[in-house]
Amino acid sequence: MQYWLFKSEPNTWGWTDQVAKGDTGEEWDGVRNYQARNFMREMKLGDLGFFYHSMKEKSVVGIVEVCAEIHPDSTTDDQRWECVDIKAVRPFSTPVSLDQIKADPRLADMVLVKNSRLSVQPVTEDEWAIICELGQTDPS
Repeated sequence: MQYWLFKSEPNTWGWTDQVAKGDTGEEWDGVRNYQARNFMREMKLGDLGFFYHSMKEKSVVGIVEVCAEIHPDSTTDDQRWECVDIKAVRPFSTPVSLDQIKADPRLADMVLVKNSRLSVQPVTEDEWAIICELGQTDPS
């Protein structure tokens, strides 16, 4: 199992939008960054990820699961761009803000802290457990 973080502007695609898709999930489309696309190429069915609201909120609000591995992004004819599908698993009892993450020395090396602009990024097992603890949710 690997862990990930998916960033989205809540006014474009938020947690409630993701939840509304149910078990079918939704393409994580529109990614036009090679590093983020390459991370999606590493994802396997069942991998878990944090759903992160960017912009004003800047917080982890829920957990998602990869429900379809890499495939062509349906929003473009350019074959360089691919995506995975994700489905909502559960919300966080308490959203975990970027300020909380930056303030925790155990998370100092997290990609989100070092490269907050990357829309899809890996999360280590330790980072996963710490953020789940902060958000008062079960990490499994």
